[in-house]
Amino acid sequence: MKTNVLNYHVIVKPDVETGTGKPGFTAFCPTLGVADGGDTVEEAIQNIKGAIQAYVASLEADSLPVPTDNPSQDILTQVSLPKPKSFNFV
Repeated sequence: MKTNVLNYHVIVKPDVETGTGKPGFTAFCPTLGVADGGDTVEEAIQNIKGAIQAYVASLEADSLPVPTDNPSQDILTQVSLPKPKSFNFV
């Protein structure tokens, strides 16, 4: 029996909870435009998995195409620029 698996890139960043100012993490799946958060990196990842599953299920229920990542075309890199004098880090 063959198992099909969908793999998605997820970006996890430190964040502050809206309204409370409580520190936490936000996980974002750029391919699907889905985001979720958590108090820890692990919780944010677990929550984004659930959000992705729910979103994919809703696309399937509506007979819409399910976008997928194409890792062979993705390039992950970092760009460094000089900080402008007027720029304030948050």
